[in-house]
Amino acid sequence: MLKSRRGLLAAGLAVAVIGAIGVASTLNAGAEQIPDAIAPAAAPAAVTPPEILPWGERPQRVRRGRDGATSRSLKTAGLSVAAPDAGADHPEPEYAPKGRTARGTFLKSAKTNVVPPEPSASTPSTADPTPSASPTSSAPTVNFHYNVGSQAAVTDGVYANLTINKPVLDKSDYHTLAEIAVQSADGKQIVEVGWNVDRVVNGDDDPHLFVYHWVNRETSCYNGCGFVQYSKTAIAGDTLPMDTAKRFGIQYFNGAWWIAYDTEWVGYFPVKLWGDVDFSKSGLVQVFGEVAAASGKPCTQMGNGKPSTDGTAARIGSLAYLNGPAVEMFVRSTSEYYNVTALSNRTFRYGGPGACG
Repeated sequence: MLKSRRGLLAAGLAVAVIGAIGVASTLNAGAEQIPDAIAPAAAPAAVTPPEILPWGERPQRVRRGRDGATSRSLKTAGLSVAAPDAGADHPEPEYAPKGRTARGTFLKSAKTNVVPPEPSASTPSTADPTPSASPTSSAPTVNFHYNVGSQAAVTDGVYANLTINKPVLDKSDYHTLAEIAVQSADGKQIVEVGWNVDRVVNGDDDPHLFVYHWVNRETSCYNGCGFVQYSKTAIAGDTLPMDTAKRFGIQYFNGAWWIAYDTEWVGYFPVKLWGDVDFSKSGLVQVFGEVAAASGKPCTQMGNGKPSTDGTAARIGSLAYLNGPAVEMFVRSTSEYYNVTALSNRTFRYGGPGACG
């Protein structure tokens, strides 16, 4: 059974933020069919979502695999989600490192009490034959690396196509992910959705659906801390299929920021989480890949591990706004070990093998 590793401090992280993000180089398996399974019950919703998803389609239940299905077998069977462990309860919210970017700054590093668990024996490593050093300090440093597209945009929400991949997470590192985020104009209030490979949060090396939010630039936890589950079939924390593209969306409606994945509304963050702050529209939109590493030279892959100059590299595409301006992303990298290539105002390739590739 997947067990929570709660108590890992994120809200009290000591952080380093730097400004003036530099411009980097220019800017989609075999297994047997998995039957549908009964999903964990969702919490009753206090509010109702929009009648249509951000991309204009009516919601339909996602195709769910059996509990414990891998990302590879989900891909092979054409399914969208599965519970992370057979017979397990939905895991409790995880307090684990999370990076962020704003209009002109980004979270470069932070102190944490988290020590990543050892990967399974079957997990490959991108490192050279010399093993990576595991954090030994009582407060190790997390180093954040980003490939990001952003735009100052007042909107009711956003959606995009993300390729879901299974990048190699080095044994000493924390996570690798891709996401979309709506933020207040000052970057203090944030709602995020995407996929992550994170052994602290998920307990394995497969990509999982995650949601997250920030209040007054303070961290919270993954898949909880006020998030209200709405769907009974698409659940925050579920395993996702690898090497495929899915739509992810965020929309403000009826006093809440709603999260959409594939063909469903997953759940929502009620606006009351932000107290007296008026956070009912975005002022800034960000889409990015992120690696949280134990060193400034990470051996973890971003995206699918291929550099953005490769035509088959991971992609964030077809970004669109709800009641917003024309999309004109500013795309850049904050790391010399990962790069981005813009394909249009709405789409870019990103990622790379890291320092050990």
